[in-house]
Amino acid sequence: MMKRYLTFLLLTLYIYNMRAQERIIVLDEGMWQADNGRISYFENGSITSNQWFRDKNGMKIGDTPNDIIQVNENLIAIAVNWSNIVQFIRPDGTAVAATEDIPNNRRLCSDGNYVYVTSYGHECETIYGTRYFEKGFVAKIDVSNFKVVATCEVGYEPEGIALYEGRLFIANTGGYAPEEQDHDFETTVSIVNAATMTLERNVDTGISNLFGEMSQSGRYLCINSPGDYYDIPPCGLIFDCEKALKGEECFVVFNYPVTYNTTTLDGRFFAIGSAFSYITGEYVFSCLTIEPWTVLKTRGRQGLVQTLPGTMASDFANMSQPYGIYVNPYTGYIYGTDAGSFEGAGYLFQWSPQGQLLGQHKVYVNPGHFLALPPDGHQDGIADTGSSQIANHPSAFDLQGRPVSNNGQLKKGTIYIKDGKKTLFGR
Repeated sequence: MMKRYLTFLLLTLYIYNMRAQERIIVLDEGMWQADNGRISYFENGSITSNQWFRDKNGMKIGDTPNDIIQVNENLIAIAVNWSNIVQFIRPDGTAVAATEDIPNNRRLCSDGNYVYVTSYGHECETIYGTRYFEKGFVAKIDVSNFKVVATCEVGYEPEGIALYEGRLFIANTGGYAPEEQDHDFETTVSIVNAATMTLERNVDTGISNLFGEMSQSGRYLCINSPGDYYDIPPCGLIFDCEKALKGEECFVVFNYPVTYNTTTLDGRFFAIGSAFSYITGEYVFSCLTIEPWTVLKTRGRQGLVQTLPGTMASDFANMSQPYGIYVNPYTGYIYGTDAGSFEGAGYLFQWSPQGQLLGQHKVYVNPGHFLALPPDGHQDGIADTGSSQIANHPSAFDLQGRPVSNNGQLKKGTIYIKDGKKTLFGR
């Protein structure tokens, strides 16, 4: 009996220690135009603050924060949509700078030296003067001075953005049309040269309104289309950046929305999707596990499973308003959020890597975006390794949590995440 008890105690301590390594920043969007966005901070199995940015800086984060990324070892970027700023903070939460005058900014990506942000706006102040656009644009911010150094016009209302082989891939929506504008939904993914900030080509997917979350797994993108809620049904796309650069057929469409999606440690996608029709009043919710390389190879006949690990599918189904999903790229622990009424407190859910629910935690209004910080002891420590050690590892990630090892994206002198540790690849 004593041996069994000690085994149980050790197992409990091990599980607690694993959960204690979890440090998650959650963006609470608040309510649009209410200037009540917040940041919740999760650590050691509990929410330690639902106003983390204010605790650290004595001021608000701003109106409707809607994206967050790790830029490099010491910098995090947050797109604050209605405040028209990109806020930069350190991993401890302290503010560094804010890049202003990127109106209606949406999504972010980075190569460590520059941050790229999509904008619905039509003008942008750069170090070379004001640029004006008919459509939306991408801005390039130099993080050495936090100034906009270049811009490139893309489609109307650009959303998701990803970086692959020196090219930016931007999903355009065209889904927000003020009365003074007259345009249809966009159906394109724009490819922009990140170095020169010039548009190289548009890939027409034939699918309208490429809106919302867009996850990246190396060369693969997971893109959502909500349709128009009337005649155009929602769907999801898997997009192959490498094939797109070669001018080859590069995407597959399937009949399930991927409203909120995330990349797993083995390079797949987890997605939750909602489909609604104003015509029928019908609401359909789905949970998906997507193996992108198989979906593309089989043209969607295989590689897509209508479930998630463990109890996740039923847990999401029991939420009032599922609002986000995220896999910690350091540990594999899984997170999701419930926005509830969209006006009151939301909830953060945590699952083990196997999908077993570990708990739910009260956060602030409309919690929808996540960023994991390194586990305890790895915040500043960086191991050095040779090429073969990390290149052959099945779970290497960049600082934004994107799997890269199986897709030929490792670069010497670059920091990657391997086995939960930050690792310097080559020399």
